[in-house]
Order: sequence, then structure tokens, then C-alpha cells
Amino acid sequence: MDIRRALPADLPAVAEIYGREAREGHATFDHEPRPMEFWEDKLAGDDHFLVAEDEGIVVGWVSSAPYRPKPAYRHTRETTVYVAPGHQGLGAGRRMYDALLALLRSDGVHAVVAGVALPNPASQRLHEACGFEQVGVMRQVGRKFDRWIDLAWYSRVLD
Repeated sequence: MDIRRALPADLPAVAEIYGREAREGHATFDHEPRPMEFWEDKLAGDDHFLVAEDEGIVVGWVSSAPYRPKPAYRHTRETTVYVAPGHQGLGAGRRMYDALLALLRSDGVHAVVAGVALPNPASQRLHEACGFEQVGVMRQVGRKFDRWIDLAWYSRVLD
């Protein structure tokens, strides 16, 4: 498995991984897939956007983004990770996160946060294995598939 920066050719696979979760899962609170322009903008952005490729197939992606626009948050990034069905639990998420966190540390990022829609024990285990700790749960902040969804917040200080 290769972990590398995302390329334009990876965007259809990335969009499909995310789109499936938007349509069928609750890891994102989006109800519809994002348009290709969103992914193109993300790729052109200043933050990190990595993919996991296994035998020529993109099986996951991870990215960072500013946490909030206020200046005091400039040393904090929010992370996002998705792994395609059938490839979960095989180490792609951990390897992508390890690579992303190393890049963020070298950028001088001090803290990293991530939201995990509940229930999602696999994502919770991944974040904890990568050194994140759960710092709180916001109850019933999302609504999808006719039910309320809690969001757990995870945090990690890098230095």
C-alpha cells in the first residue's frame, strides 16, 4: 500500500468513497455527494490531501483543513479520513493518519482535532490508536436517515 499526495486522477475515486458515505452512511452529515469542483478546490488548496493506493486502486483518503478562521486557531487543523468498504480494518487509515500527522508536525501545527459521528467504533479506535483522545460528545447535533446523530470530538497535541 502506498500513501501519497492526491493527484487529479485520484479525484473520481475519492469522490466515490465520500459519495457512498453521504448517500448510505452517517460518517458525514452531507446527504448528497460533493460535486467534482469541491474536490478540485480541495486538491488545489494549501492543506494536505493524501490517498492510500493499493494495487493501483485508491482505497482511502485523509486531509487537513483549518479548524476555524479566527487567527488564534492558526496552529490547529481539523482532519478527515475515509477508507473504502472492503479495505477498512487493514491498516490504510492508520498509515494515512501517520503520514498526515508527520506532515502537520513538520508544518508547525500544534493541535489536531477530528469529529466522529456516532456510533463508529472503528473510527474511534483509529483515532485513539493514532494518539487522539476523546474530549467530548455533542449530543444529537446531526440528523440523517430520520434519526439524531451524536458527534464525538477528538483532539491531539502534536508537539
